[in-house]
Amino acid sequence: MATKTFDYLVVGGGSGGIASGRRAAEFGISVGLVEFKRLGGTCVNVGCVPKKVMFNTAMHAEMIHDHKNYGFDVQSQGFKWSTIKESRDAYVKRLNGIYETNLGKSKVEYIDGYAKFVDNKVIEVNGQRYTGNHIMIATGGKPVVPDIPGAEHGITSDGFFDLADLPKKTAVVGAGYIAVELAGILKELGSDVSLFIRREQALRNFDEMISENVTKTLEESGVNVVKKSTSKTLTKESDGTMTYETTAGVFKGFDCVLWAVGRTPNTEGMGLDKTGVQVDQRGNIVVDEFQNTSAKNIYALGDVCGKALLTPVAIKAGRKLAHRLFNNETSLKMDYTYIPTVVFSHPPIGTVGLTQAEAEKEYGAENIKVYRSSFGNMYFAVTERKQRTMMKLICAGPEQKVVGLHMQGMGCDEMLQGFGVAIKMGATKADFDDTVAIHPTSSEELVTMR
Repeated sequence: MATKTFDYLVVGGGSGGIASGRRAAEFGISVGLVEFKRLGGTCVNVGCVPKKVMFNTAMHAEMIHDHKNYGFDVQSQGFKWSTIKESRDAYVKRLNGIYETNLGKSKVEYIDGYAKFVDNKVIEVNGQRYTGNHIMIATGGKPVVPDIPGAEHGITSDGFFDLADLPKKTAVVGAGYIAVELAGILKELGSDVSLFIRREQALRNFDEMISENVTKTLEESGVNVVKKSTSKTLTKESDGTMTYETTAGVFKGFDCVLWAVGRTPNTEGMGLDKTGVQVDQRGNIVVDEFQNTSAKNIYALGDVCGKALLTPVAIKAGRKLAHRLFNNETSLKMDYTYIPTVVFSHPPIGTVGLTQAEAEKEYGAENIKVYRSSFGNMYFAVTERKQRTMMKLICAGPEQKVVGLHMQGMGCDEMLQGFGVAIKMGATKADFDDTVAIHPTSSEELVTMR
């Protein structure tokens, strides 16, 4: 069997793989890219993109309640899930086509099929073998389903986008950002939502202010937050509803149970044992700071490595790798510090840098200063519905370098990017103070804290 050779062979057609392959092709090399599902990966198909559409939909549901306070006589005639599902799915399908078109424009050969390593640096797809002088693995991850009796009756975040209608009563299981986002969306659109978390707060890996506030706002919105809950069984009843048994009790009547208990890398069944590529106990591919695996000239990036599971991280790492390998920029690598992150909760969260606990551990509690603010966004000045905005700056050392910024409130998702640039550049509290505030905005609070 003849083996086709590329200068750069990319396994995985998600955001990271496509970005790396297209950028590499700009340097005049031959590039092949393999993907067996829809192009765009998790983000485009069952992640960030369709999730943001649903977040926007839920925002409309929230604001309908405020219209009368702004003088509009608007009566809601109900919500039709199928309308937004159809337009959302059509949008995603257009993006799939755009990705394929762009691969062609960049002269990247798109290979539609499942890649499996059959030898070191040799993969087989649909009976055809391929190799590359350099091979990059960016196969992403998939949702975890808990190992309990009846777990198959539930769905994952992938299945959320297949729902034909809004569930009447939903159990969302998990305390991470996916669980928080989907619980908020479903609740605002009219589902009776219970969120099951293992401890006392959601988003425990975030700053304590965020963990406390997001849990509080979920409860205030009407989400039933069930704490200290570990899954035991899920049973499908004769009437089609589900009964969910946990260490916190038995809960009945759900027509949808959504597992959001983590993600696992797509490495199983790839034949990595034929390559010498090392994986850790969870199946994540082990890489160094330059995305090198333990096998020479084989690289990996994105969710398959289990670090900073964010689309823009994979895109940036992929492009930097292409520059390092094919444009003689030998020292170029991804910097994993000060990565801005947004959670599309209700209201949204923006965070960059160290949590207060991390800053205290790194610099010592006596060497940091924390600035906080809690206020009502002006939008709610005339509404019956009220919502607080919470902000925190964490500064370290005598120069008070800003090492952490955390906030939750209306608009925090859109205001974070600019502050992320400033913090990445090493801004101090004095730099923030020297910046003229934009009034009246929520973001001005970050440059007027005392």
